[in-house]
Amino acid sequence: METFELPAGLYAFFHYKGRRTDTKIFTYIFHTWLPHSDYVLDNRPHFELLGDKYKNIDPGSEEEIWIPVRERG
Repeated sequence: METFELPAGLYAFFHYKGRRTDTKIFTYIFHTWLPHSDYVLDNRPHFELLGDKYKNIDPGSEEEIWIPVRERG
């Protein structure tokens, strides 16, 4: 394993509950939420945190989705 330093910056956080294979959350984030927000996508890593409640394809699975953003303008 190697150390990875995540660049600092503003992130939009989404708590997702559902199957890992359901991509509707990403459609919502990038096609609904982001265009109607005060933010634009920033050029930094996107990441997800999979904790104790993550169960892959189980409909009760939970995870955190972090999307890098910066203020529009």
